[in-house]
Amino acid sequence: MSFDSFDTTLPKGGDKDLQDFLMIEKQKAQFNAQIHEFNEFCWEKCVDKPGNKLDGKTETCLTNCVDRFIDVSLLITNRFAQLLQKSGGAM
Repeated sequence: MSFDSFDTTLPKGGDKDLQDFLMIEKQKAQFNAQIHEFNEFCWEKCVDKPGNKLDGKTETCLTNCVDRFIDVSLLITNRFAQLLQKSGGAM
């Protein structure tokens, strides 16, 4: 099931609380999908041979990968907040 095609609109007069709940659940699902993609990316990038322990090089790579992911996530979140503020929250 694609979360992009998940329709959260309700007929006119639909329950606003339900619509809000569905939107939040859709956002959670999208966030979880992004985390999954991130995990796959960093694993493929950093882990050559899975073993009982991580070597120093792999641990450093994973740490840097996670740090960059957090940096980018914060940058995007802050930028989105700025855009919402400029538009008066009308998005």
